[in-house]
Amino acid sequence: MNNNDILRRVRYALDISNPGMIDIFKLSGCTLELPTLLKLLKKEEEEEFISCSNPMLSFFLDGLIINRRGRRDGDDGSLPKPDASLNNNAILKKLRIALDLKEEDMLAIMKLAGVIISKSELSALFRNKGHKHFKECGDQFLRNFLQGLTMRNRKVTGEKES
Repeated sequence: MNNNDILRRVRYALDISNPGMIDIFKLSGCTLELPTLLKLLKKEEEEEFISCSNPMLSFFLDGLIINRRGRRDGDDGSLPKPDASLNNNAILKKLRIALDLKEEDMLAIMKLAGVIISKSELSALFRNKGHKHFKECGDQFLRNFLQGLTMRNRKVTGEKES
């Protein structure tokens, strides 16, 4: 999955408006104008498509965490630094934090998408990369998670999201 696709799917799943998206980016210190946002939300084959970089997606996810959960206790007000090495595991972790999802919530979301996994398989996705039980989060897993999230939040069944 590319970052633009993830951005579009999260936006759709959480039903975030264009002004809401701009506000979320702003919370993490990224000033984004509406025309730029619209270009990020386009599909690759569309005219004026702009590729969403890892730091740009990281700004969005960090802003989503601040928007949904508030700033950390004891936070000195400094803005988070964007993660240039963003991968599917980090994206899943940031979404889990932003949406305050517990293990049972994650399993239920995956079940909505038709994927049954164990608690140990799920926890392996959130371990440090050097840990012997670490598991790489594949594109299909992340896609299924976002589909389940859409189904849960939008009360749809098997509908294809844009």
